[in-house]
Amino acid sequence: MVGDRAYVIDCGDGVARQLVRAGISLSSLSHLFITHHHSDHNADYGNLLLLSWAAKLNKPVQAYGPPPLKRMTKLFLELNEVDIRTRIADEGRPPLADRIVPHEISTGGLVMQDQWVKVTAALVDHPPIKPAFAYRFDCPDRSIVISGDTRPCDRLVELARGADVLVHEALYLPALEQLIATEPNAKTLREHLLASHTPVADVGRVATEAGVKTLVLSHLVPGGNTAIKEDDWIEAVRPHFSGTIIIGQDLMEI
Repeated sequence: MVGDRAYVIDCGDGVARQLVRAGISLSSLSHLFITHHHSDHNADYGNLLLLSWAAKLNKPVQAYGPPPLKRMTKLFLELNEVDIRTRIADEGRPPLADRIVPHEISTGGLVMQDQWVKVTAALVDHPPIKPAFAYRFDCPDRSIVISGDTRPCDRLVELARGADVLVHEALYLPALEQLIATEPNAKTLREHLLASHTPVADVGRVATEAGVKTLVLSHLVPGGNTAIKEDDWIEAVRPHFSGTIIIGQDLMEI
């Protein structure tokens, strides 16, 4: 939340539920920013908008992300045409299409700016998905950078230069083989993870090079592995970053 507006980055499964748990009204949704088109980052894009509309959303939501965001929006509206048409007729709601304004971005640079926040994007490296973005949010009190999914990337370093907070994905290499041991596509999955994500030690190097104050490890791979303790992540980063290190958790406020 910034002011009375909700700015949401990525829409993975359950994002609407998480907003409600955080005490954020779905009707306050104002802006969406999609980093890239993998399902754990966009699966609930349409559902969040639909549920916000059902929660009396009374203003257009500005949605930003890589192509084909406009086509995705159109197809989602077609998928839910029966429900939307029924609610318009029976409940007097305005057309949902009038509440969604999709903006496709293909290059880095200024995305949007209002009285609350300036949002800048940078292309990051997350093969085979192109384009994929990181976002920087410059607010009156501090600056926050969200890495999205990426391998070590100079453009991300430049985007995060001097930021107060960098939220960065992280891959814990010692647990990689254990993660994929039971996967039938282990070889392909291993190659993907190594080629398109950032080992946790390199996350520390990125944060140091960018000169950020606080590093938040997020989108942890492997996630939910109770054998990997918070101290394991921190110890892997600490030789490479001397600032504050936080292990991101759902509903955490920093």
